[in-house]
Amino acid sequence: MRFFLGHDLGTGGDKAVLIDEQGRLVAHHVASYPLHHPQPGWAEQDHDDWWRAVCVCTRAVLSGAAVDPKLVAGVGFAGQMLSLVALDEQGSPTRRPIIWMDARAEEQARRITRRLGGATILQWIAGGSPTGKDLVAKIAWLAEREPDVFRKTAHFTDATGYLVARATGSVRIDPTAAGATGILDARKRQWSRMLATLVGFPLDKMPPVAASTEVAGTLTDASAAELGLLPGAPVAMGMADIPSAAVGSGAVGPGEAHVYLGTSSWIGVSVAAPNNVPNAGIASVPSAGRSGCLMIGESETAGACREWFESQVGTGGAGESLDDLAAGSRPGARGLLFLPWMYGERSPVPDTRVRGGFVNLSLEHQRADLMRALYEGVALNLRWILDACASAGEPCPSLRAIGGGARSDVWLSIIADVTGRRVELVEHPQQAGAIGAALVAAIATGALGGIEAVTSSVRVARSFEPNRANAGVYARAYEVFRELHAPLSRAARYRGA
Repeated sequence: MRFFLGHDLGTGGDKAVLIDEQGRLVAHHVASYPLHHPQPGWAEQDHDDWWRAVCVCTRAVLSGAAVDPKLVAGVGFAGQMLSLVALDEQGSPTRRPIIWMDARAEEQARRITRRLGGATILQWIAGGSPTGKDLVAKIAWLAEREPDVFRKTAHFTDATGYLVARATGSVRIDPTAAGATGILDARKRQWSRMLATLVGFPLDKMPPVAASTEVAGTLTDASAAELGLLPGAPVAMGMADIPSAAVGSGAVGPGEAHVYLGTSSWIGVSVAAPNNVPNAGIASVPSAGRSGCLMIGESETAGACREWFESQVGTGGAGESLDDLAAGSRPGARGLLFLPWMYGERSPVPDTRVRGGFVNLSLEHQRADLMRALYEGVALNLRWILDACASAGEPCPSLRAIGGGARSDVWLSIIADVTGRRVELVEHPQQAGAIGAALVAAIATGALGGIEAVTSSVRVARSFEPNRANAGVYARAYEVFRELHAPLSRAARYRGA
């Protein structure tokens, strides 16, 4: 029996899984690391923290499953999308990684947009305009604000590319990460010199693009010793976390979609060719397969809103869960609305300044109403993203549900009701990203036929059908919800003392 190891390097920690040749989960483990905010709007993590977590998780799953390291036939990594890692010629970081939620480069994004003739022209050329959270703007910021670091940097890659480089000694970048720069020809899966020249992008500092499902290299003696594996074990190139989650959800066929509920949330739709909705912040990146794309609409805070509520408000009752609390309020939360834009927003309206809030709050509302409104607010935001996908020809009649938030039956039921779509919970929702990475390792080593073969490896635990009786109240809530973005965006200019 052969086994495959997968890592999903997220914002809060690394999730690792060990699966067998049939795709069955054998063991899993999580190791956390800190998030740093050196300045308002900045978000960074430490590369050594990432690697330590990967080592801890690898040893834990091997020990937990009592699997001999020589039986591990392949390793796959999936890392935070839109993370920026700067490496020198030897593959060592020249600064701390800048992660996806960092919004420091807004000025550079606006400058790039102006230089190329405005948002309309950029939508035609590259499929959309950059924001301060996008890689092209962050690299421009680094060149301007940290020129010494920029000069020492030989390669820009992402979290996945860093882990592959640390494991194998080979610096590369996969198509899903390269596509997120906006400088990749998604059809050819090659760097576009024309786009790089137009944007002023340092293509000479970008590593070669390697397919997600190919073997990028093998474990070095040093990395194998740290991981507790054997030197020479194959390492797949891997992919960013969202495309890996698509694989782990099993929604990889044309038009199939998944919803992720974690710190952030997103809708991912598998499509044959790039399909962008720029004004909704929806962009396409190459999928983990040899062809095709993943259409992504990502919302910055979902589980983060829930975590904020739990830490700052709480349930108010001993032994009561947040789900119990939300279930104690009726659909529509007695007219209370929650806007989940707690750290700016990428989709359905790109806006790094906007902030969230409760609207219609009255003395009559109780803690249960606040919690239900929070769940409903995230669901309404997802409905807005789904409507934008539908306008581009992708109606997404059903959604595979993954992520830590998918453990909440109450939340999934609300999403089904609010969006009017069937929601299918996969068997191991929290491990979907890591399972996707492990499945890609199995494909890269020839143990699994191709991306389309993962469908039979991912099982649905249960489904949630929309309750049509709630359609009316959520239609009215959705109408008001959409109208509230503009005034809240204007209010965000106020930051207090």
